[in-house]
Amino acid sequence: MEALKVDQVAIGYANANIIEDLSVSIPKNKITTIIGPNGCGKSTLLKAISRILKTKKGAVYLDGKAIHQLETKEVAKKMAILPQTSDAPGGLTVFELISYGRFPHQKGFGTLKKEDYEFINWAINVTGLDEFRDRPIDALSGGQRQRVWIAMALAQDTEILILDEPTTYLDLAHQLDILLLLQRLNEEEGRTIVMVLHDLNHASRFSHYMIAMKDGTLMTEGSPEEVMTFSNLQLVFNIEACITTCPFSNNPICLSYQLCQKDHPSPWKSREKILSEV
Repeated sequence: MEALKVDQVAIGYANANIIEDLSVSIPKNKITTIIGPNGCGKSTLLKAISRILKTKKGAVYLDGKAIHQLETKEVAKKMAILPQTSDAPGGLTVFELISYGRFPHQKGFGTLKKEDYEFINWAINVTGLDEFRDRPIDALSGGQRQRVWIAMALAQDTEILILDEPTTYLDLAHQLDILLLLQRLNEEEGRTIVMVLHDLNHASRFSHYMIAMKDGTLMTEGSPEEVMTFSNLQLVFNIEACITTCPFSNNPICLSYQLCQKDHPSPWKSREKILSEV
C-alpha cells in the first residue's frame, strides 16, 4: 500500500527542469530514504512531494488525490514537513515555535486546548528540549534549533513526516537520537516517514525502502539490501565501496570506499613533473 505516489513528474525552477518524467511510490507505514549525490534532485523531489514546489508535468498523489488540488489545512493534517533550512521569526521561544505545529488542528485563531498542550509537551520531551522550552530560539545552537524544528513537526501529529536532512548540524549522539525517535514513531505508531539523508549507513540502517537518484533521474529503488550494493553505489556515486553488514540492523553498510579510478583519475603530479612541463 502506498502513502504517496509520484506519477511522471517534471519539476524545476523557472525554465530549467531538475527532474524529468520521474515516477516513484512511497510505501505506507514505512521509512523511506532518498539518497544521491549533491545536486541530483533529492530536495527538489521532496519539495514536490510536500507541495512546496508545484510540478510542471505529472502529479503527486496523497491517499489517491492530487496533492495540489487539496486544501492546505487538509494536507497539513496528514503531512508535516521539515525543510532543509528553516528560519524562525525573531523573539520566539522554543515552546512558542513548537506550538505552531498545532495550527492545522485549530479553527480560525483559536487558543491552544488541553490536547494541543499534550502534543506540544510530548514533542518537547521526546526531542530532549525540556530545559530549553522557555529559551529564545535565537539563543540556541544550530543543533538545538534543529531539534526544535523536528519537535514542531512532531507536535503537528500527522500520519506522514517529510524531513530534508533532519540530522544536519547534529553531533553523532544527537543524530542517532533523532533517527531512533523516527524509528520508534514508525514502529509504535505506524507513521510514514520520508527523508533525505547524506549518510548512506544511516539511510540503510533506518530505512525499509530506499530511493537512489542521480542527475534528476531515478537510478534504483527497493530495500536496503537491493539498493546498497557495490554496483549501485558505483553507478550513483562513482565510488568503489566495501559493503558489510550492520551489527545493529543486519542491513548492508559501507565500511569504506574509494573513487572509481576510471572516472576520477588522480590529479596528483610531483613537483618535478610540474617543473618539467613548464
